Amino acid sequence: MADPSSYRPRPGQIPDSPGVYRFRDEHRRVIYVGKAKSLRQRLANYFQDLANLHPRTRSMVTTAASVEWTVVSTEVEALQLEYSWIKEFDPRFNVKYRDDKSYPYLAVTMNEEYPRVQVMRGHKKKGVRYFGPYAHAWAIRDTVDLLLRVFPVRTCSAGVFKNAARTGRPCLLGYIGKCSAPCVGRVSAEEHRELAEEFSDFMAGRTGTYLRRLEQRMREAAEEMEYERAARLRDDIEALKKAMEKNAVVLADATDADLIAVAEDELEAAVQIFHVRGGRVRGQRGWVTDKVEEITTGALVEHALQQLYGEESGDAVPKEVLVPALPDPVEPVQEWLAGRRGSGVSLRIPQRGDKRALMETVERNAQQALVLHKTRRASDLTTRSRALEEIAEALDLDSAPLRIECYDISHLQGDDVVASMVVFEDGLQRKSEYRRFQIKGFEGQDDVRSMHEVISRRFRRYLAEKERTGEWADGENPDADGSGDSTGNGLTEDDGRPRKFAYPPQLVVVDGGQPQVAAAKKALDELGIDDIAVCGLAKRLEEVWLPDQDDPVVLPRTSEGLYLLQRVRDEAHRFAITYQRTKRAKRFRASPLDDVPGLGDTRKQALLKHFGSLKKLRSATIDQICEVPGIGRKTAETIAVALAQAAPAAPAVNTATGEIMEEEPGTMGSGGEPVTTGAPDQRRGQET
Repeated sequence: MADPSSYRPRPGQIPDSPGVYRFRDEHRRVIYVGKAKSLRQRLANYFQDLANLHPRTRSMVTTAASVEWTVVSTEVEALQLEYSWIKEFDPRFNVKYRDDKSYPYLAVTMNEEYPRVQVMRGHKKKGVRYFGPYAHAWAIRDTVDLLLRVFPVRTCSAGVFKNAARTGRPCLLGYIGKCSAPCVGRVSAEEHRELAEEFSDFMAGRTGTYLRRLEQRMREAAEEMEYERAARLRDDIEALKKAMEKNAVVLADATDADLIAVAEDELEAAVQIFHVRGGRVRGQRGWVTDKVEEITTGALVEHALQQLYGEESGDAVPKEVLVPALPDPVEPVQEWLAGRRGSGVSLRIPQRGDKRALMETVERNAQQALVLHKTRRASDLTTRSRALEEIAEALDLDSAPLRIECYDISHLQGDDVVASMVVFEDGLQRKSEYRRFQIKGFEGQDDVRSMHEVISRRFRRYLAEKERTGEWADGENPDADGSGDSTGNGLTEDDGRPRKFAYPPQLVVVDGGQPQVAAAKKALDELGIDDIAVCGLAKRLEEVWLPDQDDPVVLPRTSEGLYLLQRVRDEAHRFAITYQRTKRAKRFRASPLDDVPGLGDTRKQALLKHFGSLKKLRSATIDQICEVPGIGRKTAETIAVALAQAAPAAPAVNTATGEIMEEEPGTMGSGGEPVTTGAPDQRRGQET
């Protein structure tokens, strides 16, 4: 535990101006980010008598080992920089809202030539219009099913769309009138896009226009005695009204607003948001957070606003945001929201009327969410704590292993040998810390040597980071050894980002028995590391093996500790298998075109599209290759030489029948080679 006075800045060193500050721990990790109107006054609060600090603030300043700051011009800039740093550094002592589920959205892909209506989760994509979030995916599908008879927009995947275009036959929805079938040319791309625009307008709340238009067309059809068409229009109107009834009117003045409510106690806070568009509730979502710092309701609201609108712009930020308490000061937040929207945003507390009544409903939802979360977490936290204690007792550890790393080796009959490293912290997955390795020290299949290589490489990196030089042990690029990590690059210690392999575990688990455990222990001993425990979990009898012991540790089948070790081991196995299959698939899709210097994916696809297959491209002349847009004569000559030197690809074989298959444009892999079909599970069973 550090003494805050050991890193307290000298008097007068801190500027009296707006800015953002960062506390770092002894490993140079950023553990807290904050903003202040006056850096001098704000930071002085952290360096007072520890007895006067809030317990969580006291824990933060005693964990920290240094503090630094960045001066900005305005409080709005401070707000923006604070949000950016919290997302970048993921500080452990900052309030971070966790979605209690991955909410589904109704999405219209306006960035495609033929827009598609579908359910989407996760990060929002540019050029896609989103509606929601919804509580359940089936609620979206029910709404879409009602609207498709009026707005028959495409809902099929790209593969189904291309297959229908190739065969000239639409899917079932095209036959029953719930898709305008642009795949077979029933409507043009422009007409289909207009349908998608109308669908989006209706979902955005502009419903009256379409209802009045359909009612007018229904009356005209009836007057002309076209009763069948009038009946269809009547059914369309009923479908639209039924879809509208799914979203009750809550604000009669057709308001666009977001309502945010907070329920909190001393330890946690739950946030609920109602998205109201056109006076109707179009979406609802909720978050729960640990209050790891002393924080007011207004500050919780400010963090919620950052979470909600930090990546949004335009109409995604409503004109009105109703909250239970205002941030202090409120002006920078309001100015920031207006900047995100591009026009003024009203941020206020509702006092009376329909909006106050709706806010009370949102508050009740937040209270229920907090109670439900606490009920679930009490059971989950107790179980995880018991599991860690059982592991510590069984392995004779000094304390519960709060960070566990597990390693597994995967290959297919000795080819594409890879390894995985997964991390569990406090009994929960820490996916941002997962790592992948390619085995490069030798050829062939040897799980014991592979395990020794992986453990050596991982902890050699740890020792290099421990020196705080910001450089890798041998000056290599972080991915030069094939670790395959895609979460960032090796960074200097001043960056403060979570670096690869920077933090040691309390327990290393390997997938295997005595040989694998001995290899892992040997690797640690060679590096002089003696404060990290090692064990192995053998699949056959689920026995736990320890170094230098002839007999395994047998945990009861009902043990929570054994169950946690199994989860860790299975996750490492899943991650390794996934990586191994990815590498194998990439190798199978390899093409001679990959070796042509300066030939990127776009021009490779253009070549394959022009000639139809690699076989036809191989037999083409240089002049014919030059006919492809973007291919000059020098490049064409290089392509011809590369194809001539490469051995012809083996024919595709149906492994179920032994039949040799012909190349078809629709069966080529991304590299232009035909894809082998048949029974992949026959090969998959040999993976380890």
